[in-house]
Amino acid sequence: MKVEICIDSVGSALAAQAGGADRVELCANLVEGGTTPSYGMIKQVKEKCGLGLMVIIRPRGGDFLYDEDEKQVCLEEIEAARALGVDGVVIGALNKDATIDKEFTKLMLERAQGLEVTFHRAFDMTVDLSIALEELIDLGITRVLTSGGKADVHAGAEVIADLVKQADGRISIMPGGGVSKGDVAALVKKTGVMEVHTTASQEIFSKMEVRNDGCSMGAASEGREYVIKVTDEATVRNIVEQAKS
Repeated sequence: MKVEICIDSVGSALAAQAGGADRVELCANLVEGGTTPSYGMIKQVKEKCGLGLMVIIRPRGGDFLYDEDEKQVCLEEIEAARALGVDGVVIGALNKDATIDKEFTKLMLERAQGLEVTFHRAFDMTVDLSIALEELIDLGITRVLTSGGKADVHAGAEVIADLVKQADGRISIMPGGGVSKGDVAALVKKTGVMEVHTTASQEIFSKMEVRNDGCSMGAASEGREYVIKVTDEATVRNIVEQAKS
């Protein structure tokens, strides 16, 4: 049983490690589901954290239909992450008809040769999860991150269980999206998965003594300028204990 913690900072990486996680997925911009982190962030996490390091490759928020410029950005970002010694990358790209963009995925796999490759929750946006799973298996993807195509893993638990049966060990099915310390053991038991993915986060209030509450840095952060979400070591430890029990 492996526990992967989704993080966006060095501090969260260290908390995940202290809590007993096996691996981290490093992202930026978690409010939009995660985009590619900076070179400096990847480098610092790699140097300071001894866990397995997966890095998301996603040039922007929104959908997973990329133009040629965005595709080139993804390929360059894979090269940069690889040069920094990461253990793997997290990718996902779709066609207009909500099928897997197999041609571009092949190009990304070529750039990521020798690394683990997770296909992220773009999978949940495909028109047919069963067909998409077989395509990812044929492509040689290491694992799929999924909520079962539903709002969270609890709503999608039965679908996740079916995907595990369909995969039959050919690819790892990793539930993500709403995994929490209170229900991870039941989720593992119900679905039969061997990996779980969660942020295990808590909110930390800013230590700023002087504040401007009338100014916002953007629509997504409005009203939350002085709140930071970070991985909580105790929550990670609890999830690890439950998952591995």
